[in-house]
Amino acid sequence: MIGTPFTSSAKKIMLCGSGELGKEVVIELQRYGIEVIACDAYENAPAMQVADRSYVFSMLDSNELRRVIELEKPDLVVPEVEAIATDTLAEIESEGKATIIPTARATQLTMNREGIRRMAVEELGCKTSPYAFAATEEDYMAAIEKIGLPCVVKPIMSSSGKGQSTVKTQDDALTSWKYAQEGGRAGAGKVIIEGFVDFDYEITLLTIRHVGGTSFCAPVGHIQVDGDYRESWQPAPMSASALESAQEMAAAVTKNLGGYGLFGVEMFVKNDEVIFSEVSPRPHDTGMVTMISQDLSQFALHARAILGLPIPNIEQHGPSASCALVVEGHSENVRFDNISTALAQPDTQLRLFGKPKVAGKRRMAVALARGSDVEAARAAARKVTEEVGVIL
Repeated sequence: MIGTPFTSSAKKIMLCGSGELGKEVVIELQRYGIEVIACDAYENAPAMQVADRSYVFSMLDSNELRRVIELEKPDLVVPEVEAIATDTLAEIESEGKATIIPTARATQLTMNREGIRRMAVEELGCKTSPYAFAATEEDYMAAIEKIGLPCVVKPIMSSSGKGQSTVKTQDDALTSWKYAQEGGRAGAGKVIIEGFVDFDYEITLLTIRHVGGTSFCAPVGHIQVDGDYRESWQPAPMSASALESAQEMAAAVTKNLGGYGLFGVEMFVKNDEVIFSEVSPRPHDTGMVTMISQDLSQFALHARAILGLPIPNIEQHGPSASCALVVEGHSENVRFDNISTALAQPDTQLRLFGKPKVAGKRRMAVALARGSDVEAARAAARKVTEEVGVIL
């Protein structure tokens, strides 16, 4: 049952983290008359601009997180970031004060790369890249020697490539250690060292757990730069055998995590062999392509799933692509020009996220396009981002 916003019958959802993905989730929830509270560590975050009200605090502040939940009394708490006081969410769930999406356990496991990697390998037997964890510089250097070069170093808790680097030679090792310590979302701490995987391509399989079972979107191909998404396309070409294996793996991982919602399961594929990489229990940045490729975007599917609504067959609109617009510099008054020219191409769209400032590199918008084939769609999406003028 869904009531009316701002009345005693209102269904209330609190979003923890209010970036561009959260913004699209809020828009979809608003279509169902949901009363939405958006929270993040800075003012005027994208999702706050479309939510009913907002709060500014660190999601790692357990006392403030509890205070706001107890004040607002939401029916559902929907994490949109990895860095969150997951123990507090577990307490809130056990006390029956709110439903955590997808589950408190899922947020705990996926908050850091160690929990989800151990679950996938030790409980489910998924194939992954060789890996090791290290909490000290001494253990880190030993792990690099064990894994071998080249290897990838990441904080166990980070996103959008922050703190991630590739160690190609022994001379890179100490620099990568320091960078990982600076890039973790909860500060310095443990890192994961991953050996390189010999793969043909990588995909995100958007997997939806809902009242009717488990559904899948068409596989999404993507390119990352320094661990951060830059382009994605759908459908990613893959054999029927590889797709079946990917769906089986994604179903097993998400079933173990439990709850309802959309999950972004990242995988490498070599021939027809599927290798597990990571999973996010929420919409995925590479899945932004679904805003133009499907009748129901990943955000619409997430909203339906967490509200307990059915998921119909997902209709594809044809080969589609997305391209992130990354801005570099420093400004608290970013402006975008030449949008009319950028959108003169047919079958293209642009989403400006509305982020309030740039300090360094920041993803500020995404271009979307359809084409006669995937390569044509990718070219069209890239052209949109190239045409947009950015004024800092």
